[in-house]
Amino acid sequence: MLTYILVLFAVILLYLLTYDGEKAQSKGILLGMMLFLGLFVGLSDMLGGYDRYIYCDLFDSLCDSVAAGIPLQETALFMLYPSEFGYDTLNYIISFVTHNRYIFILIYTLIVYFLLYQSLKRQVSNYPFAVMLFMGLWFFFTFTYLRQVLAALVCWMAIKYAAERKPLQFFAIALLAYTIHNSAIVFAPLYFVPNVKFKPWMVIAVLAVCLAIGLTSMPAGLFEQYGEITNTELRMGAMEDENTIGFRFEYLLEAVVFVTLIFFRYDRVDEQNRMELTLVNMAFVFCGILLVFVQSQNGGRLSWYYMNGVIATLTILATKDRKIDYYNLALMVMSILLYLRILLAWGVQLYPYKTFLSNGHRDGDFIYEIYEYDTRYDDDKLYR
Repeated sequence: MLTYILVLFAVILLYLLTYDGEKAQSKGILLGMMLFLGLFVGLSDMLGGYDRYIYCDLFDSLCDSVAAGIPLQETALFMLYPSEFGYDTLNYIISFVTHNRYIFILIYTLIVYFLLYQSLKRQVSNYPFAVMLFMGLWFFFTFTYLRQVLAALVCWMAIKYAAERKPLQFFAIALLAYTIHNSAIVFAPLYFVPNVKFKPWMVIAVLAVCLAIGLTSMPAGLFEQYGEITNTELRMGAMEDENTIGFRFEYLLEAVVFVTLIFFRYDRVDEQNRMELTLVNMAFVFCGILLVFVQSQNGGRLSWYYMNGVIATLTILATKDRKIDYYNLALMVMSILLYLRILLAWGVQLYPYKTFLSNGHRDGDFIYEIYEYDTRYDDDKLYR
């Protein structure tokens, strides 16, 4: 656990040492941070849960099929994800680079963090602060939810075109994300959200409607259609019923906290800056989705496509001054608490931290005991 805590506090320390308001920082700082985090996640040995085993098993199967001369459209991967051919194709391309599941994960993760680098450098100027918020909100999910994380980051590449009202570029990128994970369809409506600064009462009214909808059973069908669950996951017994009804108080709490934080400095949103307006409205949509799925155990994952609105908006609002004040410190504390919440809740899924640079597996790793499909990797991580 200490390893993860040191990683977070290294980011916070960098923020404190380099803070200079919204003055543009060197992109090298952001690139270095993304490279470090990408390697930290990408080199880890099947950490994060059963999802890595699912995707790695499919990748290994694809490589065997490619070696046998079987066309992509006849592989198990393609038959499982026929409408998500973007993800299928990415796996297919990587199979010509490596047949090893660990190198596959490393390449995939580096792509994820490169896209995150591209997104943040376009939208914020204080990179360590934005990364600190990312660590609290989303970092741990990059270990495990591979397809949906990649789809969300591809969508974030389209935010610029939503702000500039360039429909061809926006929907082309959104379509690409849809071919990686069909849940990306929820991102398409962003283009139709006006680049205006809504009055607070209007935002609250819409969010109240979202909560009212969320208190019904209506959203369950949407998540069933576009959620994460797959036939493979069902066969492996790895997924609980995603639509189990149960009030998610943390969704409500997150929505209330984020809206409150934004409204506290809402007057600082530049009404002439279309990117800022797009990002702050994305943050409101993020909160709205959480409220719509307030009774779905995992439906809040659909909000990930709008999460960058929260990260970027709070970063912009917190760094318009040249000094660190109570607002910055409150967000710092929030990030630490969110980070520790996941770290403690996931337990053995994350720690003790181990890379694939050494053979064997961690003692007490029940996920390995249940879902490891090829024990030869335990003797030699690079045997393929």
